[in-house]
Amino acid sequence: MSLPHEVIAIDEEGYPLLGELRVQDAAVGAEIFRNLRFAENNAFETNLGQDRALIEAFDEPFVVAQVFRVNQIWQIQLPYDVVFPFDLKTLTLDEWDRFHGLTEKGIPFVFSRKAQAEFFRLLDDYDDESITADGVRIEVPPWFSENKEVRNEKYWTDIYQTEEPRWELNQPSPAFVDILPRIKLQRSRILVLGSGTGNDAAFFARQGHNVTAVDISSEAIERAKEKYKDVPGITWIQSDLFALGREHDASYDLIVEHTCYCAIDPSKRNQLISLWRRLLAEGGQLLGVFFVMERRDAPPFGGTEWELRERLKKSFQFIFWGRWHDSIHQRNGKELLVFATKR
Repeated sequence: MSLPHEVIAIDEEGYPLLGELRVQDAAVGAEIFRNLRFAENNAFETNLGQDRALIEAFDEPFVVAQVFRVNQIWQIQLPYDVVFPFDLKTLTLDEWDRFHGLTEKGIPFVFSRKAQAEFFRLLDDYDDESITADGVRIEVPPWFSENKEVRNEKYWTDIYQTEEPRWELNQPSPAFVDILPRIKLQRSRILVLGSGTGNDAAFFARQGHNVTAVDISSEAIERAKEKYKDVPGITWIQSDLFALGREHDASYDLIVEHTCYCAIDPSKRNQLISLWRRLLAEGGQLLGVFFVMERRDAPPFGGTEWELRERLKKSFQFIFWGRWHDSIHQRNGKELLVFATKR
């Protein structure tokens, strides 16, 4: 299936962009929002006239400008005065204390600061774990559901031994193949965490780099060793990445991220970023393909560009940040390519 006729970005404040300009025509903006839905591959899409358009939102696809209730029905208001009802029981809370929820059609939204302040005013009461409205207390869980099973080697090896892993491309990420000639990387010490069967590691090694590839699964490492036994310059390590010893500190010029950030327990994402900083040499860089999608309870865990920026901005200076538009169908609209330097 080819890419949609258009790609419509939605900026941080929730306004759709045609090219680099916000949509000014309220009727066009309202049409984009009212037609917004999940695509077949769990990305977002809409219709604008007769054309299907892929939606690439910086934050949630709906950023709430205002919240109110009419006859006990809670509603959100988006730009262009578009209104959708929602159920308080769909609300969750992220690490930055922002409320997220779902419209009646299941489309995710996040409150703006203004909307959240108004929401608190309309409630009877609230605390760190719940809200109370009309005398009813409703628990508000975290946006991500914790999954400690993914911390164990057995979880990942069982997948390799019982099914074809969903993340297996049997080739390097096309985004890396595309960008590598453009960033003119000198011969480097490269670390690939969550290396799987070694596709990305072998690609960088074939370009003349010295590559260390780490994966928690013994089955993945054994497959990688066999699959790329004729490729020199790769050191294979079977280990929980968080257990890497101090001998790896400041030892790498580039860390390659691809389907690792989305695989670990989301509660350890900040720890992963701290690990990247520890392992990178002074002036070291991060090259990553990240999934931006609505998936909160099982790997691959999703997230937003907003969330990723907030986690990375204190540790890395961004050189390139943009969506990848030439992916396989299952990933269209969900891949973000980031190239950054350690601060």
